[in-house]
Amino acid sequence: MRSMDSKVPAATNTLRMLRFLASRRGPVSAASIGVALDLPRSTVYHLLAVMIDEGFVTHLPEERIYGLGIAAFELSSAWVRHDPMARLGAPLLRALVDAVGENAHLALLHARDVVYVVEERAAGRPSLVTDVGVRIPAHLTASGRSMLADLPPAQVRALYPNRDAFSTRWEHTTITTPSRLRAELDRTRARGWAVEEGDVTPEFASVAVAAHDHRGLPVAGVALTFLSHRVDEERRRALVDELRRTADALSTRLHGSPRTT
Repeated sequence: MRSMDSKVPAATNTLRMLRFLASRRGPVSAASIGVALDLPRSTVYHLLAVMIDEGFVTHLPEERIYGLGIAAFELSSAWVRHDPMARLGAPLLRALVDAVGENAHLALLHARDVVYVVEERAAGRPSLVTDVGVRIPAHLTASGRSMLADLPPAQVRALYPNRDAFSTRWEHTTITTPSRLRAELDRTRARGWAVEEGDVTPEFASVAVAAHDHRGLPVAGVALTFLSHRVDEERRRALVDELRRTADALSTRLHGSPRTT
């Protein structure tokens, strides 16, 4: 029933709408929001307009649907500062590094960036740029691509609507448009894991697998980084097998289900 008994009905309904959008696997129509929350059409459109102006909602006009905006992603990621994911993931990454002898890190998606919340360095391996707290454009990283590939396509379009959404680190960066990103994410889904070669740091490569929550949505990327010339294809597949076990274990801790593929 409608929350019209609230002392601040607009605030209550705004929060209800944000919670509803967050519970969906992708953007939805205004009509769906109104039906699900039993709100008048005029109220839905008025509140959506305000949230679009403030960046909490993104409108995809061609499809007439609405999804969470960048401001909502930033707000939802604020809990990183209280490090629950770091506490859950750190022991798993330590075990991973002990097993494979390569540098590992855990990253979260924060709008169009990834934020590194855990890093475990293997003995004798070079230092990386992925210190805890560092932010890097998600589309450049294996951990970011692993999460983006498992987001609903409409949500990816909302995050990367045009060329202006893409930042680069080096002149040779190849993912600079929505179509190139879609192609890379298609390859990631077909392969079953994400990879990047020199997009973050020249001569280094990374492979990554996403961990999922109870909704089946990607909430973290687990990655291994190594010098490209030292790790052949057979070794990379062995690293991915270990990554999958680690990501599945983290998903279980998050009350999610391990991937079946």
